[in-house]
Amino acid sequence: MATVKIRFRPSTIDGGQGSIFYQVIHNRIARQQKTGYRIYGYEWNCQLSEVILPGSNEVRKRYLSEINDRIRMDVKHFHKIIADFEHSGCEYTADDVIAEFASYNPESFLFSFMEGVIANLKTLGKIRTSETYYATLCSFRRFRKDMDLALDDIDSDMMMAYEAYLRNKGIRSNSSSFYMRILRAVYNRAVEKGLTLQRHPFKHVYTGVDKTVKRAVPLKVIKQIKEMDFSTNPTFDFARDMFLLSFYTRGISFVDMAFLRKKDLQNGILSYRRRKTGQQLFIKWEKCMQEIVDKYDNSHSNYLLPIIKPFCDIDERKQYIYASHNINRCLKIIGKKLGLSLSLTFYVARHAWASIAKSKNVPLSVISEGMGHDSEATTRIYLASLDTVAIDKANSMILKSL
Repeated sequence: MATVKIRFRPSTIDGGQGSIFYQVIHNRIARQQKTGYRIYGYEWNCQLSEVILPGSNEVRKRYLSEINDRIRMDVKHFHKIIADFEHSGCEYTADDVIAEFASYNPESFLFSFMEGVIANLKTLGKIRTSETYYATLCSFRRFRKDMDLALDDIDSDMMMAYEAYLRNKGIRSNSSSFYMRILRAVYNRAVEKGLTLQRHPFKHVYTGVDKTVKRAVPLKVIKQIKEMDFSTNPTFDFARDMFLLSFYTRGISFVDMAFLRKKDLQNGILSYRRRKTGQQLFIKWEKCMQEIVDKYDNSHSNYLLPIIKPFCDIDERKQYIYASHNINRCLKIIGKKLGLSLSLTFYVARHAWASIAKSKNVPLSVISEGMGHDSEATTRIYLASLDTVAIDKANSMILKSL
C-alpha cells in the first residue's frame, strides 16, 4: 500500500520561508506533490512532521493553524485515494495517486468545502462561529455515514431526509433549524463562488425559530437555590454560586463571566463588553456579588473568577468550555433536586432576572437596557411566556364565570 509523508523544504535564501510538500511512496518509488503552504524553518517540527504554533503572535498562530487544518484535509484525501485504489484491486503507481490528487478540487465537495470555511473562520478569529459550523458538519457527517458528496448533489430530497434523521434522533425543531441555517449559509457561499448552481435545496425544510419555551423561574426558586447546603460538595457549591452571580448581575452570560478581569471592577462598578453583541454594560457592584468573589481564592490570577486558570496547559477557551459543561451538568442536577420542570442553566438565570423585574413593574425599556439588548423587541421575546401565563389566568377566570 502507498504511504504519504509530509515534508518541509527550507528556503535557499537566508531568513526566507520554506515550502511544505507531500511525498507519496509506492513500490519503493517516491513522487512529490507541491503545496502553496510556506513557513519558516523554526515553525517546522522535523521529528513530528508538523507545524509548530507560536505562543504569542496571534495573527501568525491563526495563519499556521489554517495551514495545519488544510494539511490534515489533504492527507485525509490522499488516504481516501489510496484506499479507493486498493479496494479496486487494480494496479496503480505513485504517479496515479499524485494525478488523482491533483485533479481533485476539494471545494466541489461539501465536507471539504465546509472544512475550508471553518478554517477561514478560525483565521478570522471567529472561534465560536467556527465551533457551531464544526458541530453542524459532524452532525451531517453522521447522517451521511462519513460519505462526502458533491455540492451539485445537494437537493431538496437530501435535506428533507436529513431533517427526518434529526427528528428521529430526538433533535428539537429549533436545533434542527439551526443546523439547516448553517448548511444553507455554506451552500449559498459555494453558489456565490460559482462552485454549484442555486437549486434551493432548503425550501422544504424548517429554517425558522419556534417560540422559546418558558425558561424563567420565580423569585422563590432563586431563594431556594441560594439556601441549598452544598458545604460537603464544592463542585455543586461553585456551580450554584456562579448561577447566583449571573442572576445578581442581570443575567450575565457564562462566557462573559468567565473572562471578567479584576480590572473590570473599579470604584464599585463592574464594566464589561458582551461578546455576543459588543455592547458595553455597567453594573453596580453589590455586597452579595462580592461575597461570592471573596469565597474563592483567586489572588494568583488576573481574572475575577477562578474559571480560567493561569499556568494551565489547556488553552483558555477550552478551559471555559470544560467549566461550562461541568457547571451546567451540576445545575441540571440541582434543578431536578428542586423538582423543576425545566432544565436549570445560565439562560434560566437571565430569563428569571427579566421576568422577576417585569413582575415588579420595572419598565420594559429599563429591563432591555439592563440585559444589554439591542432593542426592546428582543426583551419582549424573553418576557412573552409571562404574558401567556397572564392571558391563561384571565381566560380561566372568564370560563369559571360561565
